[in-house]
Amino acid sequence: MANFVKAADAGEVAPGTGKCVTVNGKEIALFNVGGVFHAIDNTCLHRGGPLGEGELDGTTVTCPWHGWQYNVTTGRNIMDESEGVDRYEVKVEGGAVLIAV
Repeated sequence: MANFVKAADAGEVAPGTGKCVTVNGKEIALFNVGGVFHAIDNTCLHRGGPLGEGELDGTTVTCPWHGWQYNVTTGRNIMDESEGVDRYEVKVEGGAVLIAV
């Protein structure tokens, strides 16, 4: 069974935005897509850019360093779906966003 850990309050991540959070020492990018939260590794595969600081357009985040794009619902790279970052299960309870780590 997954161990869910509080990563943020739901109000801290507005719809259409992302945030970098640390959960159990791991950097995770947390996104709010129309009120549904998604979490992926924060580190871009290209040069290690912070995905949580990238621009979110629908379900696609663009790395702020060199423009690599990822689907935040799957962690898959938009240009090469054979590559991707880890994705984490997310749930919201009592206004807290919890991530399984």
